[in-house]
Amino acid sequence: MKSVLKLTPILLLAGLVISGTDVLAAAPIAALYAGIICVLTEKITTTEIIDKAIDNAKSGMMVFFILMVAYALAEVFMVTGVGAAIISISIKLGVTARSIAVVTFLSTCILSVSTGTSWGTFAACAPIFLWLNHVLGGSVSLTLCAAAGGAAFGDNIGLISDTTIFSSGIQNVNVVDRVRHQGVWSLLCVFTSAILFYVTSMLFKLPTTVGNAAQAIGEIPDEAWTKLEEIRPSAVALLQQVQTGVPLYMVIPIVLVIGLAIGRKQTLICLSAGIFSAFFLGAIAGTITSFSQAIDLIYTGFSDAGSWVVIMMMWVTAFGGIMNSMNAFEPIAKGFLKISNNVKQLMTCNALLCIIGNAALSDEVAQMATIGPVIKNVVDNHVEGSKEDKYVLALRNATFSDALGVLGSELIPWHVCAIYYVSLAQAVYPLYTFHPIDLIKFNYMAIISVVSMMVLTFTGMDRLIPLFKLPSEPNVRLIKDGMDRMNKSTI
Repeated sequence: MKSVLKLTPILLLAGLVISGTDVLAAAPIAALYAGIICVLTEKITTTEIIDKAIDNAKSGMMVFFILMVAYALAEVFMVTGVGAAIISISIKLGVTARSIAVVTFLSTCILSVSTGTSWGTFAACAPIFLWLNHVLGGSVSLTLCAAAGGAAFGDNIGLISDTTIFSSGIQNVNVVDRVRHQGVWSLLCVFTSAILFYVTSMLFKLPTTVGNAAQAIGEIPDEAWTKLEEIRPSAVALLQQVQTGVPLYMVIPIVLVIGLAIGRKQTLICLSAGIFSAFFLGAIAGTITSFSQAIDLIYTGFSDAGSWVVIMMMWVTAFGGIMNSMNAFEPIAKGFLKISNNVKQLMTCNALLCIIGNAALSDEVAQMATIGPVIKNVVDNHVEGSKEDKYVLALRNATFSDALGVLGSELIPWHVCAIYYVSLAQAVYPLYTFHPIDLIKFNYMAIISVVSMMVLTFTGMDRLIPLFKLPSEPNVRLIKDGMDRMNKSTI
């Protein structure tokens, strides 16, 4: 009975989110309730509980700084011309109805990596490519799925993505290490998806007439511009830059960020280099006209992060600290251990739990906040191995939480992400009636990512993909005895 009582704070947090309560409000309520349950079950003082919560929140301090700088970089890239240059280069290669899905997909992949936002990328690219698709006579559903899948790619693996940073922070792993761990797998998913988009376009026998991006943007109606201005003002600036043109050297900042990341430089160094290089080149290109404009962009990014993400994450980590202090996740670990015969099966259970949580909560961030601490404790307390091997397992847990959250959300019709994409698409392209199923049926990136993640982990075939292999027996093994043994763990 006590074990069930310890899990009720998770049920409360999940219930609040499902009922429509914002995580920013739900997390403090759940943390307060968890504190009460901790007092009742563990007989520790209120002061000790507060100390546990604060100590856990302190562990995420570096992540909070990274999040703020990441949001600033996203805003800078959208306004200075970095995003516009990426789109322009893609379009200059020549787009037809047969190739637009592939171009849309690859463009949104690159742009989402450079901006770190799936919603912002979709808001910026959907108007361009849906209207360009209209001009060329392509498939609306195919182009919609290409834009959504590509937008999710960067949100899942981008160094400046809030979900990448958040999920990595919960598992206490370095963001750059996490990107390297899943990098080859993610690129293989992109490559396979791009092939399928083109093959599908061929099967549809779409036209091969070359189109014009400026013409497509010019056909965007006034009400669509108004909607974009409300949702993402920086996307309006990006669209205007695509229409008027920006120097192609504006892609240098994203190349610099990616290059530094590959070189395993510290995340803050990578992000800061992107900001300063974008400002410098933007000043040359004329997209940045004053020092105050540059400061405003950073201020906007910091404000966006600080007004919700950072505060929410502080409460979530505090909640995790309280839950850890009363060993609340042990019953779930026992259930996993009963049906798992090896570490790979246990990790597959973690992945499945992420999918179930995402579907139940209808919000990928809420899933990360709720399920992330659970799967972390399962590995921390019930897998034995070297520090290096357990770190790899933590990297995979972070990948589960993020990939199955961001990409999996596009396959759940009632998910807030799916609703956003469909609603925005309807607003910017009112000539077609969009339904959630339109986001699913050709979303090759999401389908391939979710299915391959589960299959590769369960079968152990992840060993065939560079840097993606999980350690296996006898290097790691399950701890099925001594269930009361607890290691000190943090989010």
